Formats: sequence, structure tokens, C-alpha cells
Amino acid sequence: MTAVTDEGTGRGGSPAPHGNRDADVPGCRTGTRTGTGPAAGGAVRAADTGRDIDDEGRADAGADRPAEPGREWNDGLIARRAAARTADPEPETVGDDARLPQVEAYVPSGGPLRPRLDALRELVGLSRARLDGATLAEAGRVLDEAAARQRLSSRHTVVAIAGATGSGKSTLFNTLAGAQISDTGLRRPTTSAPIACSWTDGAAGLLDRLAVPGRLRRRPQQSGTESDEALQGLVLVDLPDHDSAATGHRDQVDRVLALVDAVIWVVDPEKYADAALHERYLRPLAGHAEVTFVVLNQIDRLPGDTADQVLDDLRRLLDEDGMALGEHGEPGATVMSLSALTGEGVGELREMLGRFVQERTAAARRLSADVDVAAARLRPVYVAEGRAGLGEQAREEFADRLAEAVGAAATGQAAEREWRRNAGRACGTPWLRLWRWYESTRRPGSPERPAQSAPPEERLTSRQRVEQAVRAVADEAADGLPGPWAQAVREAAVNGAEGLPEALDELVERAGAVEERGRANGTGGADGAGEEGRGAAAGEQGAAGTSGAAHGGRANGRPPRPKWWPAAVLAQVSMTLLQVFGGLWLVGQIVGLLEPGFVVPALVMLAGVVGGPLVEWSCVAAARGPARRYGQEAERQLREAAAACGRARVLDPVAAELARYREVRERYVTVTEISTTGT
Repeated sequence: MTAVTDEGTGRGGSPAPHGNRDADVPGCRTGTRTGTGPAAGGAVRAADTGRDIDDEGRADAGADRPAEPGREWNDGLIARRAAARTADPEPETVGDDARLPQVEAYVPSGGPLRPRLDALRELVGLSRARLDGATLAEAGRVLDEAAARQRLSSRHTVVAIAGATGSGKSTLFNTLAGAQISDTGLRRPTTSAPIACSWTDGAAGLLDRLAVPGRLRRRPQQSGTESDEALQGLVLVDLPDHDSAATGHRDQVDRVLALVDAVIWVVDPEKYADAALHERYLRPLAGHAEVTFVVLNQIDRLPGDTADQVLDDLRRLLDEDGMALGEHGEPGATVMSLSALTGEGVGELREMLGRFVQERTAAARRLSADVDVAAARLRPVYVAEGRAGLGEQAREEFADRLAEAVGAAATGQAAEREWRRNAGRACGTPWLRLWRWYESTRRPGSPERPAQSAPPEERLTSRQRVEQAVRAVADEAADGLPGPWAQAVREAAVNGAEGLPEALDELVERAGAVEERGRANGTGGADGAGEEGRGAAAGEQGAAGTSGAAHGGRANGRPPRPKWWPAAVLAQVSMTLLQVFGGLWLVGQIVGLLEPGFVVPALVMLAGVVGGPLVEWSCVAAARGPARRYGQEAERQLREAAAACGRARVLDPVAAELARYREVRERYVTVTEISTTGT
């Protein structure tokens, strides 16, 4: 029985470098290693020289050289073992490609792994601007390893054998391979580097990915049985002890375990409950249960039914670790007991491994489990506690706060008063209009007493209201979001609101400029009561500007007049003419120009005096409804203008950030929902 090198230096039967010919010189065996199989035959292996040795025991470097006359390959132990092999039937040759199944490159299946990897790749790409590199490192590593694995053979299944010191994993490795490949003994640690055994050709790329050197790549002894045929495509890797005193050994175990398709954990009755095994490996790898075998070795040391009790306790510990157990047809880890020394239970393990390898799904299961683990680590940064988004109520509250900041309510009230003043100017008596003009010259806003701008305290209060509105809507939008996305939403709101107070001030100033032009082209100063103060005056300017900018019926900054105003003006003019006519009539009678008769001119003059105020009062009463609607429209116009400004600068950036979060959340759902591991 022979153990031979697979894909190493000089692979495929090519000769080794000419500088390595020690094996052909009698007595010079430096750097070569010998080993014996479990049955009888020995094996000559070029482990340390890196040369391939064929199944006939000849080095490739000397395969084509004829034997020298009188010179035999007779150097003691090696010669005796080589002679003993002549009685054995000729085994299969490493380079015999006709008898070994050929491999093909990894062909991506149409299963759910491909969309999950694509979704994870898009998820990482969309999140790079929002999440730090350390958060996305594991997901990036999974994508890189998945791409590397998918470029390699899909017909091979790489299975690592891992265990603690003295657990018998190397013995199990040799038993499965049918040859003495990995050294065993009492010296600890025995295995210092990963050793691979491949049942078929084509695994060189996989072993290169594991960084297994060519001198540590072997072939099993195959007897041609049905169990050996089932293992075609298996690549078995014996790892160093995971609890080795040498730090480099533990690092190699961690590195290889992250790359293999499946792992066989070998435990013994003394260390099966070791905290280092469960806390460092089994518990973190609980999601990889479908590609995990847990083997209780050395049951030959346990009397009676003790082995069953230990196995039950091992299952209990695995259940506490969160690892699903493959029992009753459920997917999960395979747990069994055996003795690598006596061979008890090894046949059952070989049968299970054969079925596992022939399924050709181990690589996809491993990658899917890696995606599950990466998604679980990313869950805190993608899954919101509640419903994420900006509701209609929050938008309305934001618009209300902005409207309050620009004085929309005061603007509407001022617009209503302005409409009523215009009605009074159009329909009032001339004598009352003269009095109002005289009063306006003594009030702020007249040419003699210009209106004062709002004091800095009021402007500061308005700015604070805007900032408070922005903070409130940002907090509402970020409520329940994961930390990084909540921070991104707040930053979007704050950055967008940097020029919002100035934009709102510019809106009000522009409205005030329109109002001033309207007043300059109109009848002069304001005629309304001025006791409302500076806030009402500022709101009045905002109302005039807003309605002037939005209403097509408002000309030169003045409110539109209803159709009945000309009739009211004509009636007021008539009343004034009656007063003038009656007064002149009385004067003419007094000076003797007309015949005496005071009753008729007095009645005419009284009709004008009483009719003028009646017409004015009637117009004021009729103007209340239109004035109220005009004020409400002015308030709505300014409110919408402020809301539009806030929406463009704050709400739209916040909504874009929330849309980005929903997009990455959909990708995350795709990564987590479509799972082949049952997670």
C-alpha cells in the first residue's frame, strides 16, 4: 500500500530537479521520509525533497534512466520494503488519468447562493459611504473567499480534520487514507503543518489556496471498493492541534478552517467538554452545522455503555453551543463515535463522507453559512427597531414650525387688515380719508417716520425656531434607525439646513420689497391701526409680498378689488356731491343769492352727511368675508413657500437618505431570507 504525492512540485509525472538525486545514491537518504501503511506495504515518499514518487517506488527523476549493470537499489530498509512490494498487485498510478475522474471548474449553480452573494455585494457597495471599513470587513472577506472558491473545482470537497492534542485526529486521518501519511506518536505536538490527501486529480488550486506545500500533498491507498469510489473528489486535510502550545500551529488552524468546505472535529473522552474547543470554535461556528462532523474518538477506552453516555453529553454541549444536530432527518451537524485505532465506526464515517462528497454541495453550504454569519454581524447596522421613515404628520409639523418661524399667521392677519383698509379707502368719506392721511403721517411707515426693521432679538428667535424645526424633523426621521443610518439622516438634515434661515429671510424681504412698490404706486401710507406693533407690520409685509408673487389678480402689490367696489365708490361720490350741493345751496340763501327756503337744502345736505357713513359702513361689512378669505390665502401662500423651501433643503435630502436605507435594507433581506442553511 502506497501513499504518494498529488499536486506538488514535479506534478503530473514531470521529473524533479536534477539537484535532488540523493535517493539514487546508496547510503545517501538525507531529506527523505519513510512510512508504513496500516496493513503491510511501505511507502517511499519524497515529502521533504518535494519530488513525486510513483507507485512503483521509483523517483521521477530517475524513471527514465536505465539501471547500471551490477548496481542494485540496495540500501537496507528501503530495499527490503521495495522487495516486499513485488508480491502485491500493481496499484493505480498517480498519473493514470484514465482511471481517475476528471474535474471541471466551479460552475455557479442556479440556486439561492448566487442571488445572496450578489445582494451582499450590492449591500457592501451601497454601504461603504455610510459604514466604516471594520464593520464591512467580514462581509468583504466572505465575498472574496466566495469568489476565490467559485473559481476552483466544484467536483472536490475539502474536508479538514481538527482536534486537540492527543485526540487521535492524525490516526483517524491515516485510517481514512489507508496509509501512514500523517505522523503519530507520543511526542506533542506531532502535526506541525497541514497535510493534505486528495483522492482525485485536479485539487492543486484548492491546496494552493490552503497554502499546503507540494511536499505535504499525498494520495490515499485505494482498494477499488465501493466506499473508495464514493470518496472520489475528497480532499482530506490533517490540521495541527488547535490547542497547541505553539502559537503558529493555532494560527494555521484558524486560517485553514476559514477556507475549507467542511470540518471533522475529533474529540476524545477527556477533552470533549474543553472550553477552548467550545468557546473558540464550536460556538462561533454553530451556523456551519451542516458542514460539521463531530466525532468522539477512542471509545475503545470506555467500558460498557459509557461511550453512549459521553456521546449524549457531547450532544448536550453542542446543543448549548447553538449548533443544530442532524437527527431525525433534520439538517445539522453529524455526531458519532468511533475508534480510529481499532477501526470501530470508521466504516460508518467513510460511508457518511462518501454521501457527503457525492452531493457536491459542501462548498455552497459553507459559503451560504459564511453569508449567514456575515449577515448576522451586520444585523445591528441594518435592522431598525421600528418603522423607519418620515410620516405625513412629521412633515406637517415641520411645515407648521417653519410657518411659525416666518410669521405666516401674522401675515394672514395683516393681509386681512390691508384688504379692509383698501375697502375703507375706496368707500370711505373724503373727510374721514383726510383724517386718516393726517394720522398716517405721524405713524411709523410714513415718509416722515419710516418703518423700523425687526430688532436682532426677533431675528434670532426666528433662526432658533428654524433650527429647532430641523432638529425635530431629523430626530423623527432617525427614530428607530440603526446608529450609522440615524447619524447619516441627521447629517443630511443639518447640512441641508445650513442656508435655510437665510433663504426664509430672503423670502420675507422679497415679499416686503413687493409690498413697498405696491404702496409707492398706490394711495400712500398705511391706513390701518398701527397698534399691532412691529411683528404685525413684518407679517403685513410678508403677506403683501407673498400674495403679490402668487396672485395674478394683485397688481403693484395691492389686493384685488371686488366688482361691487365701483358702485360703492359712485354711491359715496353721490353722497359727497349731495353734501356739497346742499351746503352751497344754504350759503347762497344766506348771502341772498337765492330765495330763502332752508328746509330743502338742509335735507339734501343731511342726506349726504348721513348717507356717506352708511355707505362706508355697508362696504366694511361686505368686505369682511372677502378680507378673511384673502388673509387665509395669504397665510397659505407664505406657509407653502416656507414649506417648499424647507422641503427642498431639508426634507428631500432626508428622504433620499431614508430611500438609500430602504434600498440597502431590501438587499439585506435578500441576503438573510434566501438561506440554504436553514438559518
